[in-house]
Amino acid sequence: MALRTETDKGTGVALLTLDRPERLNAIDLATAAELVAAWRAFRYDDEVRAVVLTGAGGRAFCTGIDRGVDVPQPPSPYTIDDPLIAIGPKANDLWKPVIAAVEGMACGGAFYLLGEAEFVIASEEATFFDPHTTYGMVSAYEAISMAQRMPFGEVARMSLMGTAERVSARRAYETGLVSEVTGAGGAVPAALRAAAVIASYPTAAVQGTVRAVWSAKEAARTQALAHAPHLIALGNLAPERQAELFEGRGRDGGEPRIR
Repeated sequence: MALRTETDKGTGVALLTLDRPERLNAIDLATAAELVAAWRAFRYDDEVRAVVLTGAGGRAFCTGIDRGVDVPQPPSPYTIDDPLIAIGPKANDLWKPVIAAVEGMACGGAFYLLGEAEFVIASEEATFFDPHTTYGMVSAYEAISMAQRMPFGEVARMSLMGTAERVSARRAYETGLVSEVTGAGGAVPAALRAAAVIASYPTAAVQGTVRAVWSAKEAARTQALAHAPHLIALGNLAPERQAELFEGRGRDGGEPRIR
């Protein structure tokens, strides 16, 4: 199993942990399926009134799709199969509040998860970046998700700079991606405390508030996401060329700039 779930029945908070630290919590097809199953199970579990999502190991919250995954694609140029499209709570119709607790790196497909959390708490050592353009891929779903949280220019910069630049936890806080910055190792405890407060309130009122907040941007988000498959199909390099670029990463000898 690539996920760990621990539920505190006293507080009504579940801690859901991506547990692939040896792969920097990258998501393969089995992990994607487990995430879908976990979110859908929480819908029916009355003992769970709020969820904290994090990654094991401290080095990364999540680094997106596992590059070792083979994702067969349909031959039609009008469709694309994205294995991460349904890994978030909202994609699975879960309207219980979800708080993301980020330690270490969060990049690429991690934004599918961060984009569907109510808010994000990060340790001071967390960094955020989007490597898609570096490897010849369109950042569509990820950029659209972050555009719901961050100013346009900040989303554009992070999406376009690729691996050359990483956003620090402090800068993420300043631009609205992160709602709280903690000391090293403090993101999960802080998220659990916040989740326990929320879970102590009447659940119907909490879930109704979650729906109301999301409805404020849902029309624009849905319209934007409808364009994503076509932009990816048109703009992505062939998989073998992406692989070449990925294998050549780091050969320029430069460290990514952190701002």
